[in-house]
Amino acid sequence: MSDKGAGNYSDVTDFTLVGFRVRPELHILLFLLFLLVYSMVLLGNFSMIGIIVTDSQLNTPMYFFLGNLSFIDLSYSTIIAPKAMVNFLSEKNTVSFLGCATQLFFFTLFIVTEAFILAVMAYDRFIAICNPLLYSIHMSRHLCAQLVTSSYLCGWASSIIQVSTTFSVSFCASRVIDHFYCDSYQIEKISCSNLSVNKMISLCLAAFIILPTIIVIVVSYMYIVTTVLRIPSSEGRKKAFSTCSSHLGVVSLLYGTVSFVYLTPPSNPELRKVASVFYILVTPMLNPLIYSLRNKDVKQALGKILWKKNTLY
Repeated sequence: MSDKGAGNYSDVTDFTLVGFRVRPELHILLFLLFLLVYSMVLLGNFSMIGIIVTDSQLNTPMYFFLGNLSFIDLSYSTIIAPKAMVNFLSEKNTVSFLGCATQLFFFTLFIVTEAFILAVMAYDRFIAICNPLLYSIHMSRHLCAQLVTSSYLCGWASSIIQVSTTFSVSFCASRVIDHFYCDSYQIEKISCSNLSVNKMISLCLAAFIILPTIIVIVVSYMYIVTTVLRIPSSEGRKKAFSTCSSHLGVVSLLYGTVSFVYLTPPSNPELRKVASVFYILVTPMLNPLIYSLRNKDVKQALGKILWKKNTLY
């Protein structure tokens, strides 16, 4: 059978993940690097969630959204990193058909949800700065819960469409995925089917996710900048901008790394893998640091927790 000999997707029982094309002796180094960064992801995001839950002063919409952001960050890192680390130490880097579909489903769910949560956080900052007197009315608990639920529903719907489209194709003789996780683009590369419909659906999905979230973020910050520049005192302007700087940093980090991955030429798969590490592990590691180092409320809450811990001893 030739390399393009078709077998229906229902015949597939597993795939092989190539991972990084490096010398075998470097796999242990990659394992330790992933382990270190993943441990920091867990520590930072669990700490952020713990601080938000335990400190009553952080019981506001902004920190409710931030807590969800931390949960999403540690979730999509957990979907990818442990399996990648196991493969670094294993000679047979296989993943079952169901395992691959599950990994793609939950990764898509959380990465899409994060895009919508970041848009919701931009809207929250818009209301807080441009309509401060009506903030508590506009951003009620009921509305906050609806916005977060809607974000997860958008992620869920995108996942169902992405996974059902990706795995509805016929595969060639090769079952080798040139990545360290089940990436839809690399899965489709080993397909023997006509992918024109898949590409159209992927384009529509990208438009559905990117256009509304980017528009909400850009429009929100246009109004924010206009409002802040009207503040007469420089101290007032600085204080207003400081509430947005962390969010802008997180948005830039996520969209910057994701854009780099998909703008990298397909002819350079190793560079795409390295770039993927940034939004799968590095971005979730840095997000809690950005919000804790640049946020006075979080630093005060962390200080109170540490002070209570010291008094116990």
